Amino acid sequence: MFEYEGIKIHWLGHDAFLIKAKGKNIYIDPYKLSKADLPKADIVISSHEHFDHCNPEAINQVSSTETILIGPSVVQDIFDEKITRKIGMKELNPGDSFEIEGIKISAIPAYNIHRFRDPETKTPFHPKESGHIGPIIDVDGITIYHAGDADKIPEMDGLNPTIALIPISGTYVMDVDEAVEAAKAINAKITIPMHIGRGIGKLEFIEEFKNKLPDHEIVAMELEED
Repeated sequence: MFEYEGIKIHWLGHDAFLIKAKGKNIYIDPYKLSKADLPKADIVISSHEHFDHCNPEAINQVSSTETILIGPSVVQDIFDEKITRKIGMKELNPGDSFEIEGIKISAIPAYNIHRFRDPETKTPFHPKESGHIGPIIDVDGITIYHAGDADKIPEMDGLNPTIALIPISGTYVMDVDEAVEAAKAINAKITIPMHIGRGIGKLEFIEEFKNKLPDHEIVAMELEED
């Protein structure tokens, strides 16, 4: 767990985080949740529709009749049809923003530029036109940016969040070297690497990433298990 000015961030493996702020439990991309005693979610945000980011089993594990489900248009049918408990659903597409009980939530795009499902047709794993998101949570001026599944994209330049959660595993997202350049462009006060663990990427990438950014504050979080 990492705490910053009263905001507690728990890394649950891969891209999954639990953020505790203003008395709310906010989950981002829950997936393969091994802890049995996780608190119920006030808010669940899914960055896109892939099973390791919008996972009905994991969302149902933490949701309740008081949970608000948030995500882009491509996840709304999953929320509607496969999540059994919720109080409501809200669309969050790139460029959107709204506020829930004092917590501001917005999003920029998340997509691939040069990682392709089909190299011949240059079909990206995560096309920009799919509307996937990199959500941003603003708690009294402290901003937490979750990059979702993305390469280094122009929308990251000069984002200047307080905390940035960025992928480093390669294949479907940035590898370590590209993530280093993204971290420089994003210019967060604190950077936390992700998209590793739960069978995706190598945990050793964390130390490699940290070593390549000696002038940045990198928090190497430990995977929270049972």
